[in-house]
Amino acid sequence: MFWSAALAADSTPRPTSPTTLDDAHRSATNAAGWVEENWSTWLSVGLRIALILVIAFVLRSVLRRGITKLIERMNRTAQAVNGTALGGLLVNVERRRQRSAAIGSVLRSVASFVIMGTAGLMILSALQINLAPLLASAGVAGVAIGFGARNLVTDFLSGVFMILEDQYGVGDSIDAGVASGEVIEVGLRVTKLRGDNGEIWYVRNGEVKRIGNLSQGWATAGVDVQIRADEDLDRVREVINQVGVDMGKDEPWNERLWEPIEVLGLAAVYLDSMVVQVSARTMPGKALGVERELRWRIKKALDEAGIQLVGHPPEANLATEVADGSAGVNAPSALANPDSPQSAAASPLSPPPAASPPAPTK
Repeated sequence: MFWSAALAADSTPRPTSPTTLDDAHRSATNAAGWVEENWSTWLSVGLRIALILVIAFVLRSVLRRGITKLIERMNRTAQAVNGTALGGLLVNVERRRQRSAAIGSVLRSVASFVIMGTAGLMILSALQINLAPLLASAGVAGVAIGFGARNLVTDFLSGVFMILEDQYGVGDSIDAGVASGEVIEVGLRVTKLRGDNGEIWYVRNGEVKRIGNLSQGWATAGVDVQIRADEDLDRVREVINQVGVDMGKDEPWNERLWEPIEVLGLAAVYLDSMVVQVSARTMPGKALGVERELRWRIKKALDEAGIQLVGHPPEANLATEVADGSAGVNAPSALANPDSPQSAAASPLSPPPAASPPAPTK
């Protein structure tokens, strides 16, 4: 009852005193004074924010342009040596272009993230906003995202280091463990390989634990020549060395052979044959073609020199003998003589004589 009466008394309208000119003048004076006291602070904060944004955008633009110029210069250098002997030793244009494009993209992204992130934190600090809760929340969110997308982060970081370290590139033949083939595209997350049968493998960079690059440095072409056991080894070595000299003078083998062909010696000795091992250091990725050409030339040279390979029919030097006609006649047998005991024992028994009929009675 008491609370109801109190609420009713409070809800009754009360007369308001009218605003006088003195009150309005006093409020306007206070607002003007507050603005006069704080306008310098607002101006300084606004100028600081504008200066931070201008410096951030200018620095970002300068860094991105510098990175782009550097990438273009790398591509021009690669195009200048393409098609020359030096270009064969270096990476090809497509490999250099993709590698430089990937590196440029990563550098531009990192530069933009660092510069704009730093500018944003500086603006919040200029506005006198406490950054501790924001940084703590960002840290927790970053950890959560890292755990949820750890495979993606692993693939990305692995791809970045593979490109920066130039572990492989477009045109290289590699063995990545999970797949092998020729690299046709290198990405920050996935590497594309073309297998021996034409299939395309998509290999995540984070899954690659080891990489065998078959196209860097140099390659070795090995050929085994199997000859007969009675051939002259010194003559065989001389013929093969001459094949290497002639092959090193012809196009395009003079560029693919980086060292003279070497006869390493006997790899195996059997009763009817010997295996001579031949080796040559070649341009990366050209070993198979060099091996085929080397086998072709060695076979032709050995045939011209009269050196027989295993499997070649030997020449017949056996003297022709007159056939003996009696060689096919069997030895005489004791059964051939009908009077011999053996013949008598082997002859069939004669049947007994027939009995005569009895005489008639009288």
